[in-house]
Amino acid sequence: MRGLKLKEEPRRIIVRMPNWIGDLVMATPVLVDLRRRFPHSEITAMCHRGLAPLLERDPHIDHLFSFVRPVGREKRKEVASIVRKLCEGHYDLGILLTNSFSSAWWFWRGSVKRRLGFCKNGRRILLSRALSFPKNMQEQHLVITYKQLLEPLGIHLSDTKPQLHLLEEELLQAKRRLAELGVPPGATIIGINPGAAYGSAKCWPPEHFRALTERLLEDPSIYPLYFGDAATSPLVKQICSGLPQRVMDVSGKTSLRELLCLIDLCDLFLTNDSGPMHIAAALETPLVAIFGSTSPTRTGPYGSGTVIHKGVSCSPCYLRECPIDFRCMQQISPEEVYQELMKLRT
Repeated sequence: MRGLKLKEEPRRIIVRMPNWIGDLVMATPVLVDLRRRFPHSEITAMCHRGLAPLLERDPHIDHLFSFVRPVGREKRKEVASIVRKLCEGHYDLGILLTNSFSSAWWFWRGSVKRRLGFCKNGRRILLSRALSFPKNMQEQHLVITYKQLLEPLGIHLSDTKPQLHLLEEELLQAKRRLAELGVPPGATIIGINPGAAYGSAKCWPPEHFRALTERLLEDPSIYPLYFGDAATSPLVKQICSGLPQRVMDVSGKTSLRELLCLIDLCDLFLTNDSGPMHIAAALETPLVAIFGSTSPTRTGPYGSGTVIHKGVSCSPCYLRECPIDFRCMQQISPEEVYQELMKLRT
């Protein structure tokens, strides 16, 4: 593969990170590999402000450039502010892990000298080096696809896994919160994430989550801990309604940093294909991931975890809602999931 011409090691590198929690977590190996290749360069990670907490403690970056997605009446003004900040950064190299025209245009307008990204959405003219997508992209993990974007820089495919970084004081605070929720020392905490951002087709049915929770409660040492954002909170309340106090609900009640710490403290984690799934994998929390409409080959937990996927004829369909009988998820029973969790517990 023809490389990107670099007369000398770039002094300042900016990496436009993906726009979703799970995708951003899967892209963190790029930051690690860049730091290894360019140990003396200043590396800036650029991302939506809501995702910035994921990278706040990352030791492989020097700066975090967060922004609010430009929308509405102030869009032109907000874009101008982003472009101005890019110009002020005097970046020698920009790496685009997003595939939108606008992200490449911002780098071009922001005078980023060399711009590297995949060729899509008519942005070839804006890139110094435009790569074609890998031919087998649908049959390989997204982590690999992100890493392949670094090959023109002489960075060969590594074994780096996604990773997130926490401070000890953050974890101590999370432990105090669990104690306040009534979790005794020595209890087994099973985190449960019943939602997913993309749509209901990615979600195991609520009645299955409830049946599984009732099965878990047969063991008095197990404390189920339900997670979710504000949008998922009504679903969690529906699942947990009438269940004993041992079932804890923190949906809509955690910051992103608090979510990371609580997932890190879980003994086991159960989830749909979602951002929290990738968080758990990056933190090496033992997990069971339930897949239906999406492909575990492409977006499964990277390098760890147990995946339950029935592989029915219509999966993966990548639809937001199932138009038929939801067979990919209905065929996964609460007892099957329970048994997989118990295997990880031993």
